[in-house]
Amino acid sequence: MTLAIKDFFVPLLFFSSIASAATVEHVFQVKNVVVKPLCKEQMIPTVNGSLPGPTINVREGDTLVVHVINNSTYNITIHWHGVFQLKSPWMDGANMITQCPIQPRNNFTYRFDITGQEGTLLWHAHVVNLRATLHGALIIRPRSGRPYPFPKPYKEVPLIFGMFKLKVVQGKTYLLRIINAALNTHLFFKIADHNVTVVSVDAAYTTPYVSDVMILTPGQTVDALLTADQPIGMYYMSISPYISANSLAPVPPGHDIRSLIVYEGAKSTASPSMSLLPSGTNAIPTAHRFSSNITSLVGGPYWTPVPEHVDEKMFVTMGLGLDPCPPETTCNGPLGQHIAGSFNNRTFVMPETISLQEAYFYNISGVYTDDFPDQPPMKFDYANFSVRTESDYEMMFPERKTSTKTLKFNSTVEIIVQNTGIISPESHPMHLHGFNFYVLGYGFGNYDPILHARNLNLVNPQMHNTVGVPPGGWVVLRFIANNPGTWMFHCHMDAHLPYGIIMVFIVENGPTPETSLQPPPSNLPQCTHDPTIYESPTTNVDLSS
Repeated sequence: MTLAIKDFFVPLLFFSSIASAATVEHVFQVKNVVVKPLCKEQMIPTVNGSLPGPTINVREGDTLVVHVINNSTYNITIHWHGVFQLKSPWMDGANMITQCPIQPRNNFTYRFDITGQEGTLLWHAHVVNLRATLHGALIIRPRSGRPYPFPKPYKEVPLIFGMFKLKVVQGKTYLLRIINAALNTHLFFKIADHNVTVVSVDAAYTTPYVSDVMILTPGQTVDALLTADQPIGMYYMSISPYISANSLAPVPPGHDIRSLIVYEGAKSTASPSMSLLPSGTNAIPTAHRFSSNITSLVGGPYWTPVPEHVDEKMFVTMGLGLDPCPPETTCNGPLGQHIAGSFNNRTFVMPETISLQEAYFYNISGVYTDDFPDQPPMKFDYANFSVRTESDYEMMFPERKTSTKTLKFNSTVEIIVQNTGIISPESHPMHLHGFNFYVLGYGFGNYDPILHARNLNLVNPQMHNTVGVPPGGWVVLRFIANNPGTWMFHCHMDAHLPYGIIMVFIVENGPTPETSLQPPPSNLPQCTHDPTIYESPTTNVDLSS
């Protein structure tokens, strides 16, 4: 839902001496407001009193400066989802990874360059649950004078899923900048009687792909061209949750959310045209068809060929499992155990007294261990295994550690992510901070290193910062570790962060100061314990979906 609350921010632009580059400056006032979404008053944090928060508009090459003033009652950080943060890893906003949180009655300024990417991204809080209301669009347009690699649209429309009305002119083409800011829900999106042409995903240009339905995981974005080529009238834009399994994450009520496209000249008494969204047995193949058919725009802006040589190859099992229930307590997981998430049977434990990147930079011991395994500790039927007996779950107990994997600067990394069915074989959206990755292939069941490797796309694979791993299936990712710093790789379903489906890559310095991690800013927030400060809301409010 969208709240009609006035947006109080004022962006400031200061043009630099570099041609066509500017400094774009915003002030984010984070404060609690009272809303009444379901006839019940609730206190929620917002940025500048609006939900969603301010839309940030920049051009590639600009410097973005955002002053965050925390007048809420929560610890917060702001993550710039999908921004590479080249030479600015301290600005990534990953709570307890690149910084300690901004505490109430404190402030912090994020300053970084937007380099080598164009399209639609988003910003959001990176403390559990706060993303529900602290989020907004981040739109990166080409530098002045540089055209889009597709026909110029009549108008651009940012669309964070919610309720609204879009007025169109028959025959005109609109660029929809679509964002799924939901906490935990994959969402189908469909416009009655219309096709769209996908031209970008996660701010990476694609070969134009025509579809009548789209699927976006939490954190994903799609840029799509909509031509108003139907008879004058009204048409529903419909959004519905994609339920890939019996998810343990909260799912919104089972009804579609509808917005309206209204053609200029349409009669107000006209009945809007409707369309059916995928559901039941049709949902998984529809989602897979859309996700697996996207390809990169070869030769387009910022496109680079897939590196053929691989320096680091990892096979990573991922999903929800079980942890022993503490004595004299009651746990709600299967067989009375505690639910835990893991990568390669490692449940990630967040640092508590200092951010991981500070510990790495200052060589502080005891905060993390550099021992994340390249393989799981045991082989089993990953896609189909399910917990049935006590011996089953005892075999699957994960190890709880703040575990990292160190990568040489400029090394090529391949990750085969295998979704497991230990608890629930649902789709998980995996997000990598600091990089885009090539998605070389998707599939169901267990990954076969001989059979499936033959069919990987090394010519024009799609690029993402967030990818949905199919339920009970796998994806193959590849990226170049050319960005020194500490970078999270985690499930982007907010409910799964406390379960520990997280790991961290540490990318070592390159050979020059320009390719090395620089000291943190002097005003980087520090960790102090204050029992009056809430880490996050106690209720899982998912107003964004």
